[in-house]
Amino acid sequence: MLAKDPLHKGRTVIQNLSQRLGALKVYAQKRVLTLLALGFSSGLPLALVFGTLSFWLREAGIERATIGFISWVALAYSFKFLWAPLVDRLPIPGLTARMGRRRSWLLLSQLVLAAGLATMAQMDPQLQLSTLVGLALVVAFASATQDIAVDAFRIEAAPEKMQAALAAAYQMGYRLAMIFSGAGALAIAAWADPDPNAYRVEAWQAAYWAMAASMGVGILATLLTGEPQVDRSTAEQAQQQTLARFAHWPGPIARLLAWGYSALIAPFVDFFQRYGKQALVILALIACYRISDIVMGVMANVFYVDMGFSKAEVAAISKVYGVIMTLLGAAAGGALVFRFGTLKILFIGAILVAGTNLLYALQAQVGYHVGLLTLVIAADNFAAGIATSAFIAYLSSLTNLAYSATQYALLSSMMLLFPKYVAGFSGVMVDAWGYSTFFIAASAMGLPVLLLIALVARQGPLQPSEIKTAEPRSAS
Repeated sequence: MLAKDPLHKGRTVIQNLSQRLGALKVYAQKRVLTLLALGFSSGLPLALVFGTLSFWLREAGIERATIGFISWVALAYSFKFLWAPLVDRLPIPGLTARMGRRRSWLLLSQLVLAAGLATMAQMDPQLQLSTLVGLALVVAFASATQDIAVDAFRIEAAPEKMQAALAAAYQMGYRLAMIFSGAGALAIAAWADPDPNAYRVEAWQAAYWAMAASMGVGILATLLTGEPQVDRSTAEQAQQQTLARFAHWPGPIARLLAWGYSALIAPFVDFFQRYGKQALVILALIACYRISDIVMGVMANVFYVDMGFSKAEVAAISKVYGVIMTLLGAAAGGALVFRFGTLKILFIGAILVAGTNLLYALQAQVGYHVGLLTLVIAADNFAAGIATSAFIAYLSSLTNLAYSATQYALLSSMMLLFPKYVAGFSGVMVDAWGYSTFFIAASAMGLPVLLLIALVARQGPLQPSEIKTAEPRSAS
């Protein structure tokens, strides 16, 4: 019996290892790889109308206060819930019949994005600032529309057991794209303009041309994938029930009112019915969670310029240490959420993000110091990776499958609306207070978030019987 024990234990270890390796095969499936590419396509435009654009504008001599206000173009992401019902239901002539609802909206938004970035690449902010800002707004609007379509595609593309793999692939692609459109764009601009003390608009134009071409990753993924096959019987039944509410109206008006109610009102009603008095605290948490890093983020690249760091230096630090620490932070965040639960890691993530802002205040006191900047960027990316993983897990847990696209668009819009509005005044704050005080203030903005997380945790999770869910979707 004793002789058999080592063999038995060995077989058990091998079987467990085999099962774990077998679970990794999900990441080789076509749908997962598609979400990796679509995540890249979604993450690419954000920095190009936010952080990278701020760097370009500052090098062009645009005032900090003006750059802060220009960052408001990114508010388009905060209002995407307003047109999410159109993306969810409105067919595109000539495309939807051939490609399906999700793929047609994906392709249209991606083509607009590529065209918008290519047109931005022909602008000079010193001569055409208003036109450049208008194009940035078009890019932000198209990018937000793409996000709506990608989220809906992800939710419908596979059964529940595969959703974690899809979300992980999407986040990996998204973060790699943000680093590419941030550090990568800076590296391209530095390569095209080897003199760090000179401003050449052609260098930035080359960077934006490269970013426009990179949208081909998402376009190719959209063309090669298939449309999700979804069981819509539950949604159709709900639509019929809604239509009965307005049966006393004339036919066309009744259908219009029913569509408006189910698309615009029902998702909100469902959310408040499920969470009751908790809803307001939850919404306050969502609205404030990212305020610390978003307010700081508008001025980050402007800060690098003012401290004397070159494009090449910032790009080198970001693309090496930024990439590594972002991926480590995201992986750590996912593992910690799995081990300790969402709210605990949400709390830790908020502390880490606020704490890294204090490192920027230290950098402002020290001034030009590449070693310290490396530490600051590495810590900032690691903290952001943990916080974002926990926050996305929290947002996803709040949605009802019956209204997943619209509710997720609503919640993800709310998380940006208030922070980006406040961030618009970041340039004014720096001019009035200086960088050190600004970064300390941005850190302090994260403190109320900790109280909101504690309030949500005290109220406790809802019981399963309180949560209404739709029938599960089938995968293609």
